[in-house]
Amino acid sequence: MRFLPHVTVATIIEHEGRFLMVEEYRDSRLVLNQPAGHVEEDESLIQAARREVLEETAYSVELTSVVGIYLFKADNGVSYQRSCFAGKVVQHYPERKLDEGILRTVWLSLDELRQRRDDLRSYLVLDCIEDYLNKPHYSLDLIR
Repeated sequence: MRFLPHVTVATIIEHEGRFLMVEEYRDSRLVLNQPAGHVEEDESLIQAARREVLEETAYSVELTSVVGIYLFKADNGVSYQRSCFAGKVVQHYPERKLDEGILRTVWLSLDELRQRRDDLRSYLVLDCIEDYLNKPHYSLDLIR
């Protein structure tokens, strides 16, 4: 059988020590995640990351760096390749409707995220933030 991981993107947006997160429903459970989602056909990783942030949070962002690339196997056996970016807010569109399944956006500190570890969509949520804080970032030129 051929291995075909799902290609996804996630973006970490930090402002004054808080991280932009979404509360979303997954399998009838409210979870926290970075703005994230699947790459669509004929879309670059960078385009996908910007689109997902806008659709899920109503913020447009400028991507600033690549945080890391992750391979994750979910409990259901599906594998995901996640490209994680860092970005900064350009503009907020508060009147914009959020994607279906997204309850709201929240800005949380690292301590608050650690306290809500059981609410995270996966361990990658916190891993990506800790990598963002503690590891080198890479130029967007890495992405072709």
